[in-house]
Amino acid sequence: MDFIEELRWRGMLQDMMPGTEEQLRKEMTAGYIGFDPTASSLHIGNLATIMLLVHFQRAGHKPFALVGGATGMIGDPSGKVAEREFLSEDVLKHNQQSIHRQLMKFLHFDSGANSAEMVNNYDWFKGISFLEFLREAGKHLTVNYMMAKDSVKKRLETGISFTEFSYQLLQGYDYYHLYKTRGVRLQMGGSDQWGNITTGTELIRRKEGSQTGLKEEYQAFALTTPLVTKADGTKFGKSESGNVWLDPKMTTPYQFYQFWINAADEDCGRLLRVFTLLSREDIEDLERRHAEAPHLRIMQKALAEDVTTRVHSRQGYDLAVKASEVLFGKATIETLRTIQPDEFEVIFEGVPQTEITRSDLEASKDIADLLAVATRGEVYPSKGEVRRAIAQNAVSINKVKVADPAAAPVLEWLQDRYLIVSKGKKNHLIKLNEVG
Repeated sequence: MDFIEELRWRGMLQDMMPGTEEQLRKEMTAGYIGFDPTASSLHIGNLATIMLLVHFQRAGHKPFALVGGATGMIGDPSGKVAEREFLSEDVLKHNQQSIHRQLMKFLHFDSGANSAEMVNNYDWFKGISFLEFLREAGKHLTVNYMMAKDSVKKRLETGISFTEFSYQLLQGYDYYHLYKTRGVRLQMGGSDQWGNITTGTELIRRKEGSQTGLKEEYQAFALTTPLVTKADGTKFGKSESGNVWLDPKMTTPYQFYQFWINAADEDCGRLLRVFTLLSREDIEDLERRHAEAPHLRIMQKALAEDVTTRVHSRQGYDLAVKASEVLFGKATIETLRTIQPDEFEVIFEGVPQTEITRSDLEASKDIADLLAVATRGEVYPSKGEVRRAIAQNAVSINKVKVADPAAAPVLEWLQDRYLIVSKGKKNHLIKLNEVG
């Protein structure tokens, strides 16, 4: 597989330094992408750059993933309108460990010569004094050069601290260190990182050139991928609740699946190319079949299955599909009977819930009475409202329509504890509290 050609047809190639393609075709090349531990999880914006490393390794090259234990203490000003809040060392350490575990899902760390490796820039920065860093890095790049970077220019009006101004020097030194100690010849990232990445190539050129006299010879290379946006130009990767995270505790597999399954038709072709490993032929076939029957949402289903499975697991995907059927689809009582006790909490996270005691159940004279009491007025304010809804064929219990409001409240409690009450498309979970 040719790495650059793969990126081209997938629409994943933005900028590339001259000579990069020739270097990659000449030999196995070591390349890296940096991830700052500003949160305890990566999000789907990061996933686009992770896919760069995945394709890089699949093409036979050696990927390095750099977790910025040192640069995370500073914060990258790229794309930011204000200074970041500093994180404590304990928080940063926790975030680094979490991100390390996530990256191991995507890259092969035991594939021979091109096995992936994880590095942390704190390991080399912790031993460098301030004066030593100024001599090693600061001497070789002018303030004029650094101020010309977009990440700095955009902040000059609102103000940028020396701390964030120096970030590009730190990232540049990362590249120089990996170039010298690990033979890394390529740094990659999102298009907003072009300035920081080329600071690294310039630092390498100047430092190596001052030692060898080959000032015009580029010995390190740079490549970026476009930031993923929606067809209307707005930022991709946000849901109503904020970032879509790769950590299932921060964005559940169900929420993650729903994000992809709700993608707009006009976005799906690009998303399939960037976020899946499907071949060009398979993606074009999906686009053709989707165009013939858009209502089947063929591209969305393929996208959601591929990404959810790779990020979370087949089990996580299957549970997400089941949750979607229960909450929005045409699930039957048979489907509900297959839900395990621990799955109820996952599926119904965020769904209104109430508890009912045995005494409440025994005191209920009929279905209308039970629903009015059990939902605590959140679904039906009164028994009269229950009766009217039943008369309009708008009430279901465990996905079975309720026809008679005066029927005795003898019901099948799922897993001996749960009832699912549906009013139209809205769901409410009732839990039976055995203690009460």
